[in-house]
Amino acid sequence: MNSYIDNIISQRPKDLCKKCGRCCRVATNNKYTYNQLKNMASDGNEYAQDFIKVFEPYPSIEAARAVDAEIVDNIIKNLKEQNLYDENDITFYGCRYITDNNLCSIYEERPIMCSLCPANGWVVIPPNCGYESWGFMKREEDMRKVRRAKEELIDLEVMKKKTQNEELSKKIEAVEKKLGKTIDMFSEYGSHSW
Repeated sequence: MNSYIDNIISQRPKDLCKKCGRCCRVATNNKYTYNQLKNMASDGNEYAQDFIKVFEPYPSIEAARAVDAEIVDNIIKNLKEQNLYDENDITFYGCRYITDNNLCSIYEERPIMCSLCPANGWVVIPPNCGYESWGFMKREEDMRKVRRAKEELIDLEVMKKKTQNEELSKKIEAVEKKLGKTIDMFSEYGSHSW
């Protein structure tokens, strides 16, 4: 693994998982449709290949609901709140490798996407998951980071208006771009309105 992924994994507490298996039994991918994932996998995209290898699609939303309605409804509610829900494009999946006792049968060889789950505080996790409070804390940290960036942008704007120094103006603009990227990084979660 690379150091970036190792860093993410090392920062996440490992003892929070209740080993209920709910996140493996019903999951979705709100970034790509099932057909997009299949196309990406056939084009050699490693993430898509891993996703298709691990997860098999349920034939319908109702089939996923039959496995765990609370998770399905929670995911749909969260996607609607983010204006990301499209009933025609959503597919729910179940892991091929989860055992009856909620353990992973390929744990030692599981893909990185499984090792990273939950990768951040914005991942929709099952209700009562051991990572709920961790996710809340991570979301709050991200929102504070964005708010700080916005405050710094205001200060930089004032500095830029006051200066006649062209070199300083260029430096300020470079910092503004960097701060803008921090805000944009969380735009799909609503960072522009925080």
